[in-house]
Amino acid sequence: MICYRTAEAFVRVTVIESHVIYTCTIIVGWMYFFAWSLSFYPQMFLNFRRKSVTGLNFDFLLLNLIGFSAYSLYNLLMYYDVNVQAEYKREHPRSPIPVLLNDVVFAVHASLACAVTAIQCFIYERDNQRLSRVGIALSSLLVLFACLSGLAGLLSYISILQFVMCFSYIKMVVTLSKYLPQVFFNFQRKSTVGWSIGNVLLDFTGGTLDILQMVLQCFNVADWVTFYGNPVKFGLGLVSMFFDIIFMIQHYVLYRGVQVVHAEYEGVENPIAPQSSPPPPSHGSINPPEEPILDDVQF
Repeated sequence: MICYRTAEAFVRVTVIESHVIYTCTIIVGWMYFFAWSLSFYPQMFLNFRRKSVTGLNFDFLLLNLIGFSAYSLYNLLMYYDVNVQAEYKREHPRSPIPVLLNDVVFAVHASLACAVTAIQCFIYERDNQRLSRVGIALSSLLVLFACLSGLAGLLSYISILQFVMCFSYIKMVVTLSKYLPQVFFNFQRKSTVGWSIGNVLLDFTGGTLDILQMVLQCFNVADWVTFYGNPVKFGLGLVSMFFDIIFMIQHYVLYRGVQVVHAEYEGVENPIAPQSSPPPPSHGSINPPEEPILDDVQF
């Protein structure tokens, strides 16, 4: 005879208000998935078209690469490693595994896109741009934290699940800090030339759709625990959208009229507009001074 313990058994039942809203929730979910996935390509295409990465802050790029690499490891281990899943179920017996296949695909794709953009920095014109000391220090601390976490896991000071969770903490720190270098860089240059606004618009679209899906899902099951039960996920989404709004204000309002003269920056939309005025024409000159050719406005 086989006996089963039923004291801790439970059945998860989800009651929905509307099948139409349920369908809309699924559609919106895939929409924000594609919006976020496509958001990496405008910057890569802009770099390729200009054959230059001037205007793209390298600290932002390095932090983004580290963040999505950590996020990829978190999703891959949580989705595929049976030991991680078993430990997660022991600690959270009534919660499903928090990673789906589309999370894995998005994270890995984002890491590869960041890596391709980083390679462009070694191929194309970058002027005198380089990593800052603060960016190098923060990136080094994040990598060191990951290495020490791995060592602690090997020595059994922490569990394998705690080790995996460390990668999510790295992604959290990166999301909170990665936008600041680009915002300050645009402020220093008084220009957003070289920084793709398409990336910002798609990222903002994805964040808006993500929150919309959360609202639809909570409304449809009459359970708003998604908002106050997981404030980190919701908060990080709001942080990203907040900085996206700052980038849009910089691009469309503050530095909208900044243009660059071709004569000094042939073939490159240089991030810093010329500060000095052109020399006055010679009195002995017969031909009138040529009008400077201006770049097209970047959209």
